[in-house]
Amino acid sequence: MKRWSKLQKQLYAVLDNKIDFQIHCSVYRMDSNRGNTNIPRYWITLGKEILFDYPKQFLSLLESQGNVYPYETDVSSISCLLREYLETPQEKLFCSVFLQDQWGLIPLLKAADRRIGRMHWDELCAICKDERVDRIIAARKAKRMT
Repeated sequence: MKRWSKLQKQLYAVLDNKIDFQIHCSVYRMDSNRGNTNIPRYWITLGKEILFDYPKQFLSLLESQGNVYPYETDVSSISCLLREYLETPQEKLFCSVFLQDQWGLIPLLKAADRRIGRMHWDELCAICKDERVDRIIAARKAKRMT
């Protein structure tokens, strides 16, 4: 697996840099009397608003899968999904279905992706029916007007 900074740089290369859309990955060290554990976190912001926050928004999903958080997480799976997204050819990107996306991450990326032009914005909003996607598209439309 490539380092996060390289993956993040590749993501920012395709995302609309006119909006304040940021994607982060970090690891927090948790020390205890019994040892230590690294707690991973992925989050996406638009301005100061957090649109996506793993694992916070997905604790019930982790529990239903039998994962023992923080010892078992989906962080490497999310990174693989991001890599798959980046490797998808531009002409197939809008119509591609990412079966491994159990977190609803791909619609957010598509909404912020420069390769998906304004002609598809309204269609993407209609397909996704996700207010976070609507907010990203609204930010892109607003920046386009200025």
